[in-house]
Amino acid sequence: MTHSRRTPGPRNRSWTVAVPLAVAALLYNAWLLEAVVPTGLDARHSYVSELYAEDSPYRWLFGGLELSCAVLVVAGATAGGIRAVDGMARAGWWALAGLGVSSVADVLMPMTCAPSLRPDCRPVHPAHTLTSAAVHFCLFASLILIIRGARQHGRPDHVARWGPSLGAAALVSSLCTVGPLIGYGGWHGVAQRCHLLLVGAWLAMLAFGALRAARPARPEAEAVPCAHRAPDAPGALGQLASAGRGSRGTSGRRAPKGGPAGPPGVPLSPDLPPDRAG
Repeated sequence: MTHSRRTPGPRNRSWTVAVPLAVAALLYNAWLLEAVVPTGLDARHSYVSELYAEDSPYRWLFGGLELSCAVLVVAGATAGGIRAVDGMARAGWWALAGLGVSSVADVLMPMTCAPSLRPDCRPVHPAHTLTSAAVHFCLFASLILIIRGARQHGRPDHVARWGPSLGAAALVSSLCTVGPLIGYGGWHGVAQRCHLLLVGAWLAMLAFGALRAARPARPEAEAVPCAHRAPDAPGALGQLASAGRGSRGTSGRRAPKGGPAGPPGVPLSPDLPPDRAG
């Protein structure tokens, strides 16, 4: 009995990218728990970072979810960087890993207070602002590099098609969150939460792309090289028959003796003796 052998790897390894990033896409939007957790924040005019500020009563809940998300992003991006074959895409995956590392620092250096709840609280916290800037830099670096690699090679096709629009929307929503930092606060919470939804969509898009890029290996028993295939028997017989018909005259009579010989192995019928002809 012939057993086909499959090469393990591409499809199984894709889960090391897809699963962490898919879960991270959900955790990146843990702020949705505001609907059931009494944080006291107005989602329209507050930063999501205020959920895990030093004086927040739910700091450990939202900070813990943020840390879990960051670790998953690092794990999925590292696996994606190892699997990437294109240099530009590989750089994009490492930039995504940098996003996760920066998010860890973002939680470990939180806001000291919630600016939307305390008028005496400054909206700019130097260490936290620096780590947040690093998060955004790594995010947009991953968007640019991975999308560019996808557009050059055509895979993943949905990243090449929808990535630019998603990246542009993420950039606009990100710029709309800087109002309080320059003295123009208000409604920045809506812009930031829209931005986080778009980042979650980016992570989900990469997770889906990892699954689509994996193709099951073809069994070796099914792979038959064209050079070893048997010739087409009906076609060969048809060629012999055509050659035999071509040796006859245009009127359909047999070729005379001494005429062109038939194909090898297929002798022509002998002519009739002169006394029997006609």
